[in-house]
Amino acid sequence: MPVFNDEEQQRIRKAIEEAENHSSGEIRVCIEKKCSEDVLDRAAKYFHQLNMHKTKLRHGVLIYVATVDRKFAIIGDAGINKVVPATFWDDTKEEMLKHFKYGDIVEGIVTGLKIAGEQLQKYFPYSQDNNNELPDDIAFMDGD
Repeated sequence: MPVFNDEEQQRIRKAIEEAENHSSGEIRVCIEKKCSEDVLDRAAKYFHQLNMHKTKLRHGVLIYVATVDRKFAIIGDAGINKVVPATFWDDTKEEMLKHFKYGDIVEGIVTGLKIAGEQLQKYFPYSQDNNNELPDDIAFMDGD
């Protein structure tokens, strides 16, 4: 059985597109069932595997969720990390966790996407020459 049904996947993809429509930033969502290592190490592994570190302005954001193990992380590349407040990622995780605690993984992810999109819009506004550097689909991983 898939982690998300078609409607839930569409909702996440739409939230990614909306967040990116107002900025030049790039956001990906990475999902797997189990996380076999430290969650931040795992997220960083996929960040590189998905080529998120190759954006022109180094402004990629990854939301990683291991659904069965109930672990998640949100990380940004060097460009966005230089400009957001020091507590930004932890504050974003707390907002997402409010939904995760009640089993609403999709709403938690959408919340994280909205918050990340707002920061990307603030620091990396949309421009006419904006180019979608990374796919907007959900990256489903097999895990170890």
